[in-house]
Amino acid sequence: MATETGEPTFTVDELAARAGVTVRTIRFYSTKGLLPPPVIGPRRVGHYGSEHLSRLALIEELQHQGMTLAAIERYLEQLPADLSAHDLAIHRALVASWAPDAAEDVPRAELERRAGRALDDEDLDRLAAMGVVARTQAPGTYCVDPGLLRLGVQLLDVPIAHETILAARTVLLEHTRSAAGELSRLFRDEVWGPYRARESDAEDAEQVAAMRSLSAHMQPMVVQALVTAFQRSLKEELREWLKES
Repeated sequence: MATETGEPTFTVDELAARAGVTVRTIRFYSTKGLLPPPVIGPRRVGHYGSEHLSRLALIEELQHQGMTLAAIERYLEQLPADLSAHDLAIHRALVASWAPDAAEDVPRAELERRAGRALDDEDLDRLAAMGVVARTQAPGTYCVDPGLLRLGVQLLDVPIAHETILAARTVLLEHTRSAAGELSRLFRDEVWGPYRARESDAEDAEQVAAMRSLSAHMQPMVVQALVTAFQRSLKEELREWLKES
């Protein structure tokens, strides 16, 4: 089934299979308010869209960051109710940027299972250009970044040239690394430095634990600020570009 705009929809079983979770988990998230209700179609069958899939991916990433369901619920409550699947994907990508690298080697069959679709050689080239997968020395085995896989697979259907993906990735990496460096220095100089001065008598282990706690509390706020700033800047750039064209 598809929406009026042509976007595919899923039954709860199809959504669970694509998201890699159980139907029970989806129903539990729904009762907690973490997922919006589905559209009820003929025969009282619920139909879910791409925004549900993206929201499940975001919840999974927040859990990987160590957030409890209560904390995730508070985080999601701060997001606009009308966020698109694309907006949610941006949120997840930024949240994932706080996590350590967790790439793993998997055979092609397992990669396709996780992607939820068959992948031809062109698909693999595009995923490699996005930094989602990399070929290994073992034939038929790929090093995959689980945190980026779902977003990368979604981008496969976007009509963007291979060279454009490489150029966009370079731009994003340069600017996000610069932003991360500035934010790290700000945290070190304005937050961590004064804290250490006040708590100079504390044990090193206590200071490290405090630093981790401060960082954990800051991450959701910084991620949301980055997403909001990026979205506003992008809208302004597109508005100016459309005026000139």
